[in-house]
Amino acid sequence: MRARAALLLLMIATEAAPQAADARRTIVHDGARRSYVVRVPRPAKEPGDTRRLPLVLVLHGGGGNAANAEEMTGFTEKGRREGFIAVYPQGSSRFRQVLLTWNAGHCCGYAMERRVDDVGFIDALLDTLIATNPVDPQRIYVTGMSNGAMMTHRLGIELPHRFAAIAPVVGTLFGDERPPRTPVSALMINGMLDRAVPWQGGPPGGRASNEWDGTPAKPALAQATFWAAANGCAATPETLEEGQVVVHRFRCPAGPGVELHLLKDNGHAWPGGKAGSRRGDAPSISMDATDLIWAFFKAHPRTAAPGSSAPSPRVPPRARR
Repeated sequence: MRARAALLLLMIATEAAPQAADARRTIVHDGARRSYVVRVPRPAKEPGDTRRLPLVLVLHGGGGNAANAEEMTGFTEKGRREGFIAVYPQGSSRFRQVLLTWNAGHCCGYAMERRVDDVGFIDALLDTLIATNPVDPQRIYVTGMSNGAMMTHRLGIELPHRFAAIAPVVGTLFGDERPPRTPVSALMINGMLDRAVPWQGGPPGGRASNEWDGTPAKPALAQATFWAAANGCAATPETLEEGQVVVHRFRCPAGPGVELHLLKDNGHAWPGGKAGSRRGDAPSISMDATDLIWAFFKAHPRTAAPGSSAPSPRVPPRARR
């Protein structure tokens, strides 16, 4: 068990960074003190200000932490410019702030082995965030990388009443998931050079194999067809190749949207962001995942009007945050 923990940092190609103390908060859930970082784009509400802001949860990869996810994705700066709250929850570990993981069912590490109630933690965290920040409950979203992407899938499945849309990046499903009770829009991004979470499915590659429970991953397209079925969308997507990106879009009823973006030039990394570690894969230069994800989220609130099933707004390939 101790030997496996030593391998975890490279598993999801993330590297812990110093924690931002000024925005760090904690709650106690299931007898454990859990931490998270909150970034609000403007000062606390003034008297009479009733505006509510979208909320984006950003889940780090296995072995990472909140500061790592914040630096890698750039969602804080995006939130300041676009007017949404960015929150970076932290997983758990036998250590304090390093080698943190999420219990996504079949992955990963400590959280999976200890069956940590991460779904319950996020549910309780959302209650706290809504009570203490000007959050619009109809515009709550979650994204994450790798182990965080797997956890993103699980949250969408088990807490569909909480999230308007999800966006797993270089993540996977395993084939035994039950569909959510209500529709949740889903945007998925996978790299065709990814060896840790192979886009064609199968067992994890490299050191990641030490932290899964042995269940093979489903192909990336299976993620999309799962969410298409859950949302009542067409069984077969419309496919378009745009340079280094292969896009699969499903025609859906009014409201939800389902898309899969496969990047030919991306491995196990956050496209358009920073590498998770010095030894991690280089991110794609053909897409900015943060821009694409926010455009998708913005187009898919829970109160989506009829006709919103049209393709989400196009983002220039290298539009910067």
